[in-house]
Amino acid sequence: MFNHTEKVLVAKLRKKNKKISVAESCTSGWIAAMIGNVPGASYVFDESYVTYSNEAKMRILGVNKETLDLYGAVSHETAVEMANGVLAVSGADIGVAVTGIAGPDGGTEEKPVGLVYIGVATKRSTKAYKYNFKGNRNKVRFNTAKTALKLAKNALKEDKK
Repeated sequence: MFNHTEKVLVAKLRKKNKKISVAESCTSGWIAAMIGNVPGASYVFDESYVTYSNEAKMRILGVNKETLDLYGAVSHETAVEMANGVLAVSGADIGVAVTGIAGPDGGTEEKPVGLVYIGVATKRSTKAYKYNFKGNRNKVRFNTAKTALKLAKNALKEDKK
C-alpha cells in the first residue's frame, strides 16, 4: 500500500525525469519500501542502501571516520555526508539519508530515543534536518520515513531545473 506523499514524489520525479536513491540507518529500508510500493517507481528509483553500521557508512557512502568519531553516527554532519555519499555512489539526482535512534534502547540524555537527522542532497545543495520523534520504535521509524519523503518532494520543488 502506498500513501499520497510517495505517489506525488514518484510522479514529480517522473515528470522531471529525475532519479532518487536512499541511504537508511534507523529506518532499515522502510523508505525504499514506501517508494517501491508506488506503481512506476522503477522509472525513478534505482538504488537504496541500508547502512546500519559505521563501517557500512564509511565503506559504501564514504562517510569520514573522523566525522563519526567526532560527532557520532547520529548527527547533522553524518546525515550530510550520507546524503552526499548516496548521491555520489548512485548517480541519482536526489539522495536522501536518515540516521537516528529508533529505540527502545540506545538513547542518552544528549541523544535521546527519537532523535533523527535526515539529509537531502541534490546536485545543487545538501541540507540536513533534525527531528525528535515521539513514540515506540515503529512510530519513530515510520515518522522518519514519511518526513524524509516529504523533504525529498520539497527538494524537487526547490530544484527548478
